[in-house]
Amino acid sequence: MYLRSTTRTNKTGETVRYLQLAESVRDPKKGYPVAKVVYNFGRADEVDEASLRRLAKSITRFLSPEDALETQAELDPASGDLRFVESFPYGPAYPLASLWHEFGLDAVIMDLVKDRKFSAPVERAILAMVAGRALEPGSKRATAEWLDGHVAIPDVDQIPLHQLYRAMDVLIEAEEDLQRRVFERVAHLLNLEVDLLFFDTTSTYFETEGEDEFRRRGHSKDSRPDLAQVVIGLAVTREGIPIRVWTWPGNTTDVTRIKTVREDLRGWRLGRVVQVVDRGFVSEANLREMTRGGDHYIAGVKMRQGSAGVEEALSRPGRFRSVRDNIEVKEIWVGSGEKRQRFVLVRNPKDAERDRKTRESIVKHVTEAMAAIRELEVGHVKAACELAAHEVYGRYVRLNEKTGRLSLNRERIREEERLDGKYLIGTSDDTLTAEDVVLGYRQLLEVEDAFRTLKTTLELRPLYHRLENRIRAHVVLCWLALMLVRIAEYRTGETWTEIRHELGRMHLGRFEGDAGTVWRRTETRPAQASLFTAMKVAEPPVVLRIERARGRAM
Repeated sequence: MYLRSTTRTNKTGETVRYLQLAESVRDPKKGYPVAKVVYNFGRADEVDEASLRRLAKSITRFLSPEDALETQAELDPASGDLRFVESFPYGPAYPLASLWHEFGLDAVIMDLVKDRKFSAPVERAILAMVAGRALEPGSKRATAEWLDGHVAIPDVDQIPLHQLYRAMDVLIEAEEDLQRRVFERVAHLLNLEVDLLFFDTTSTYFETEGEDEFRRRGHSKDSRPDLAQVVIGLAVTREGIPIRVWTWPGNTTDVTRIKTVREDLRGWRLGRVVQVVDRGFVSEANLREMTRGGDHYIAGVKMRQGSAGVEEALSRPGRFRSVRDNIEVKEIWVGSGEKRQRFVLVRNPKDAERDRKTRESIVKHVTEAMAAIRELEVGHVKAACELAAHEVYGRYVRLNEKTGRLSLNRERIREEERLDGKYLIGTSDDTLTAEDVVLGYRQLLEVEDAFRTLKTTLELRPLYHRLENRIRAHVVLCWLALMLVRIAEYRTGETWTEIRHELGRMHLGRFEGDAGTVWRRTETRPAQASLFTAMKVAEPPVVLRIERARGRAM
């Protein structure tokens, strides 16, 4: 398409010029392209030049950031003889820096280091590393290279690698005070509910041989028990905002973790705290530790563990009642006195139907496999043993060790039928309704989602550090990035991937001329404006900075 100008002589003999938006279309009869008018602007002397300029600028929103900047400069009469030199991604880093300032993270860090003399801006270095985890995760060396000409972060220039390491050392020295003060600011400004906290742990391993005092082998949630690891814990609010992070040696026991979490959170004076933990944390010692000092827990319970309390809870008669989201619940109390336990048995009819169909399909396959084995003339014993040892199919068969014959394990099938679509939750808090218990436990998915974000979007691993303080500082940086990302998602209702993609089209360009240098960004797209509004972040200025040729600001 192009802007076409035509002339016409009216009755008075006056020649009038008209403007049209046209495109070239091949005429099949004539065999050559002809102009097809898409829109008539009218007489050229009556067209609003400012409107045409706004139209041209709006079209630049659909160009690449570099082309958009160059076109905008050509359209701007004030640009003079400036020439476009280069551009840097600016859109995603700007709201991160704005949220960093809004929630006072800059003030907290500067206050923590106010009595120390540093030639480099420690707070800006920490912001740069946090932004790096959210936008371009990599090693600290890769982050230093990324800051040098690959991104524009407000008030952050090139930072040498040794200054990034120095900032990490300062960060970990103030870790405890930093986390407490950051939580107070974030909880206050977002009006977070902190009486119900969700806690879980994950592990992350190191591609290295051997162990040391911090990197130890232990129960690996990454299925790498052969490698040294550390254990990471997160406490997350029901809104999905991570308020606290812990890093322990890789062989730390559950009881030790629970005790540390309880004592640390109690030190923050949060009032009544109900920890929500997954099935992996459920043991007598853990549950006892979580109820010390009047605190409470909501915990998933393994239904197949065979304990007397669980068996009694599952076999107790009573009707289910519906709550919400196709969920049915039944409250059960087992025992009396100090040993009294409260359970909530949950059933989802849709999940029950799915479990039934899955089991019937497995049983059908097992039945056909047993029939085929019986027809074998050679190797039937080996085939029978392989089927009985199968991780999935083996639970539904019995193997007669004397005869080597297989049969369906009908008792196991009946046990599985009893558990279709169900899961069991235990709690020490009698004041919570059954619905609160269920919804609270289901919100534990927020922690699991946070761990997925840490390990994928923010690329927690690989860890290139070997010193304990550097490892802990790396985890704190990831936590700060996760918190900013979650705040952005909480306010916009969009995923960080979607936010980063849309805002990534906003670039900051550098234009140079004889008079000096101008730093100017691309125009704001409608979708970008909506994201800024939702995040409660003001749009960045169109012209960020103007410098005279000798470096003096205008």
